[in-house]
Amino acid sequence: MERARPPPAVPVSVSPPVDLVLGATACCLACVFTNPLEVVKTRLQLQGELRPRGTYRRRYRGVLQALGAVRRADGLRGLQKGLAAGLLYQGLMNGVRFYCYSHAEDRGLTQRPGGTVAAGAIAGALGAFVGSPAYLVKTHLQAQTVAAMAVGHQHNHQGVSSAFETIYRKQGLVGLWRGVNGAVPRVMVGSAVQLATFASAKEWVETLKWFTEGSWMVALAGGMISSVAVAVAMTPFDVVSTRLYNQPVDERGMGKHYRGFLDCFVQISRKEGVLALYKGIGPAYLRLGPHTILSLLFWDELRKLTYRHQQHGV
Repeated sequence: MERARPPPAVPVSVSPPVDLVLGATACCLACVFTNPLEVVKTRLQLQGELRPRGTYRRRYRGVLQALGAVRRADGLRGLQKGLAAGLLYQGLMNGVRFYCYSHAEDRGLTQRPGGTVAAGAIAGALGAFVGSPAYLVKTHLQAQTVAAMAVGHQHNHQGVSSAFETIYRKQGLVGLWRGVNGAVPRVMVGSAVQLATFASAKEWVETLKWFTEGSWMVALAGGMISSVAVAVAMTPFDVVSTRLYNQPVDERGMGKHYRGFLDCFVQISRKEGVLALYKGIGPAYLRLGPHTILSLLFWDELRKLTYRHQQHGV
């Protein structure tokens, strides 16, 4: 998710359209730092697809080994595979999400019981739908590697624009939204859990007085604690989403491995075991906290700069 929580109220006010731009920009900046973990997570989630544990060679073992394996196979640039598509996804998904959430705040919907969680989940679902084609291409590109280290289906795209063109030519407009049925529940669950736990986790850290009052470490620690709950709740949906996006399709554009969200969930559980639904949870967790905090930090600073510019023309 790809997935920062809509930030708490700050003593500035900007319009929802401006929030769309600022929120998208903030999450894109955060994506640059966390994309290597996204690459590793994708590889781990595709490894051993529909094969029982112990019947395949594990090319990627844990976060650090996987980062090293990607670097050796694809070079340092390989750690930023799919970055352009990831930035496009972050811009589209979070732009829509921040815009919708800002509208909900303006209408007072977030002040009602459960309003914050509901607004975050709905805004996240809309954002996931809009950004789904970019996430599809990002998944394809991040899975691509040399034959010796390949996991999952290899689509062999030449780049972002080539990927969009190939998918559209072969599958039409509908093909660009293939896998969206896994993306929407993934973002909804992630947003809802994050919104429900981040503020309370941050307050708990503050009461323990681990860090000086107002320190950015308080927010980071709260984000990392909250990310435990988010990672546990969201990773099964994340694995299913990755599988649906990356699976090969037949001439009719139908998936060759999975018929849909529930079928994917059941097949993974039966053939790989229930724990397979938590493949990639390590990098997913390590990415969530920093990405959330960096997104909030960048968003907050951009919002303050915009507000000062609007008020003082500086």
